[in-house]
Amino acid sequence: MTQLHTATTEHRSRPGRRLLAIASLAALLGGCYQQPIYPDDYRERHPITLKEGRHAVEVFIGPNRGGLNPSQRADVLSFVQNWRREATSGLIINVPRGRQIDRAAADSLRDIKAILVASGVPRRAIYVRHYRLSSTSLASIKINYSKLVAHAEPCGLWPHDLGPTFDITYNENLPFWNLGCASQNNLAAMVDNPADLVQPRGETPAYEARRSVAIDKWVHGQNPSGTYSENKAKINDLGK
Repeated sequence: MTQLHTATTEHRSRPGRRLLAIASLAALLGGCYQQPIYPDDYRERHPITLKEGRHAVEVFIGPNRGGLNPSQRADVLSFVQNWRREATSGLIINVPRGRQIDRAAADSLRDIKAILVASGVPRRAIYVRHYRLSSTSLASIKINYSKLVAHAEPCGLWPHDLGPTFDITYNENLPFWNLGCASQNNLAAMVDNPADLVQPRGETPAYEARRSVAIDKWVHGQNPSGTYSENKAKINDLGK
């Protein structure tokens, strides 16, 4: 009976030993193929992400004068042109209340709406809100809309040493963490349309007038490229 019990116990423990051996071998192989501590590609260490941002303009008003001056009209008109090109939402107008500026704010709001509508902004895309003006802030009508912005994380993080050290990242000869961070931030700041970082723009129709001229020249055996007059001016002719 004792021998039978021992044989049964040993038979049951064999699968456990096999699983333990397989796990040990997997851990050993995993150490051979260990992933880098952080990505080698700077675009993965410092990715550029798209998020929703705000573009705003303020129109300052006073209690003794209503309406917009020429400079403010130009600001609103330029703001509307940017809205037509990059906005992802309607226009939100925040109008102040209090401190005896309600009438001046109403007159300025009327001028702003007139400029927006004349520039092609649908009336249903204009939202008016009111806010209570504090005793210390300047009275202004705030106009804003949402748009896509490219964003990269700030630079200046040094999680690992650059010189000889016991840190494993030095032994792996990996690029230091901040490499490429400034370039990513500059690219995110300079890109005109953040959507270009995700997908190309659609093709626009060709310029038919120039295409017709080039084809007509080609049909008549002429050079379809443009012609430029040769500049024979000399440096001695500079003062003449």
